This record gives sequence, structure tokens and C-alpha cells, in this order.
Amino acid sequence: MIAAPQPIEIRPAHRFDEAALSAFLSSNLEGFAGPARIRQFQGGQSNPTFLIETPNRSYVLRKKPPGKLLPSAHQVEREYAVMKALHGTGIPVPTPLILCEDPEIFGTAFYVMEFIAGRVFPSPGMPDESPAQRKSVYTDMFATLAKLHAVDWRTCGLEGFGRPEGYIRRQIERWTKQYNATKIDAIPGMERLMSWLPDRIPQGEETAIAHGDFRLGNLIIHPTEGKVVAVVDWELSTIGHPLADLAYSCMAYHLPPDDPVFAGLAGLDLAKLGIPDEAQSIAAYCGATGRGGIPDWPFYLAFSFFRICAITQGVYARGIQGNASDAAAQKYGAVAKRTGEIGWSIAQSAG
Repeated sequence: MIAAPQPIEIRPAHRFDEAALSAFLSSNLEGFAGPARIRQFQGGQSNPTFLIETPNRSYVLRKKPPGKLLPSAHQVEREYAVMKALHGTGIPVPTPLILCEDPEIFGTAFYVMEFIAGRVFPSPGMPDESPAQRKSVYTDMFATLAKLHAVDWRTCGLEGFGRPEGYIRRQIERWTKQYNATKIDAIPGMERLMSWLPDRIPQGEETAIAHGDFRLGNLIIHPTEGKVVAVVDWELSTIGHPLADLAYSCMAYHLPPDDPVFAGLAGLDLAKLGIPDEAQSIAAYCGATGRGGIPDWPFYLAFSFFRICAITQGVYARGIQGNASDAAAQKYGAVAKRTGEIGWSIAQSAG
């Protein structure tokens, strides 16, 4: 069994005035009372994440990282807004408690949410779990995604959260721009995808609340049961295309299990492990959302690898600059190259 990630002492690059934070929360967050012990969760490449423990309650704080940031990245304000909108809709999200956009408190914008007890599985293979437990977790994972996409974003307070028209094309433009802005070394597969994708966008517009990073590692699983109790890390959420969100969730089926950063399921005996394969997960999602199938699946999958290539290239670039939130950021350079090439391979298979 894998417990929630164990926090560590705050990294030197992310230290802040803990007394000032405690004073702010005591004055602005109902029920907050110190003394507070603050530690940092490992991982969290984009936005540093901290555990705040008090005698009566535990909290989680997410903040923007220090240093020069891309204007459309690290949007903790969006994370807070979407969780606030989804709270009470039946989608499992932590209760958002307070957002502070004033950088004078301790350098960057941040928000605080409730701490959710449970398990986090960084490895999609879920080692040490039973086949029945793995099947239950994956089944509920894709059921949760289907439920998210069924939420009416217009009536839950997310009108204006994103531009629903032309999502795929705008995403291609956005990540092409960010890839070029953070490019260290050219990635041939990515360069080809940047030319291939714009001319093959499927016809028709679909919109839903898109998480943007929906994968096993961003889910908190019940301490003993195979059910999702919280979906976290909403930084990339928007009003987008549901099939792009689904494809992102299926990337693990195409990534190797021994990758030190983005471990996947490729080559594993999924039937023996009890994990539904890609076709089964897609079929379950389609059944829950009333779809007969997804004719343009290779496009959405290639698009998802294009996105993650641009994202990981950005993490790698920040690591070189020294302001990424984990020393492992250096490893992301290899991941960017791998995902770019996988994406192009999928695109070629589509013809």
C-alpha cells in the first residue's frame, strides 16, 4: 500500500516567512489556529505544494514558484476557481479555503485547501496492489473523468473560464509558442507534430470542463477502497475538448514503465495486473458518455503527446535556469524528447 506522499523540509529555494503566513491565515482563514508545522511535498514540478499541520487540522498550500515565469503558466488562481466551482457538484475535489493573490504576503500568489487523506500512486502499474484493487481504481478513474465532462460548466460558475470555440487550434498555437520559448535542443518529432497537427483537426466542436492533467498520479485514492476521493492539480484546467482530456489520460499506455519521471504501462501484462487496457478504458468512457466510438483517436493521442512534450520541455528549461520546484527537473529533457517522438510515431500510424 502506498500512503500519501511524505513531506520533506522546505527546500532552500522555496523558503518563506512562515510566521507571516501563519499570521495571515490566523486573520483570514476561519478556524485556523497555530502553532503550524509547514513542510513541502516532493514532486509538484509546476507549483510548489506544502503541508500545513496544526493541532486541530491539516491544510495544503499551493503557490507559484519563484523566478521569472511564463505569463500563462503556474496559474494557481485558475486551480482555485475551478475547484470552488466544482465543489458540491459531485466531482471529488478538496474544499478550497482561501486564495491570496497579493505577492506581498510571501512573494507569490497562493491558495489553501483542505488536506485529503488517502493514497497516491506515482506509478501507473500500482505495485504491491492486488489485481482487483488495480481494476477498481482504473475503473473509477475513467468513470470520474466521464462525470467531470458531464458537468454543465455554464451553470456551475465557470462561464468565462475558457473560450470554448477553437480549443484544439488554440492549444496547438499555445504549446507551439511555449515550446519555442523554452527550446533548449530541437526535438525532431515535436517539430514535425507542430506542422502535422494544425491541418488534421477533427471537425465539430465539443466542450467540457477539461482537467488538462488527468492521470493516476493526480488522484487521491481512498485509504482502503479502490475509489477516487479527490482530483488535484487543476492548473491546466479550462473549458476544452473532452476527447483531448481522455487522450491525455491514456498516454500511460504508450509510455515505458521504467521512466524515472513519467512511468507508464507499455509492455506490461495488463490482464495479469488487473488493469483495463486502452481499448477497454476508452470503451468504458464512451459507454458512460453515450459515444459510439472515437474515429479520430490517433489525432487526440498525438495531440496529447505534443502538449506534454511542450510542458516537459518547459520544466527542463526552468531546471536549467534553477527555478523549477524539484531537482528531478533535469530529467525532463529526456522525457520531452521521448514524448515528442512517441507523438510523431502515433501521428504517422494515423496516415
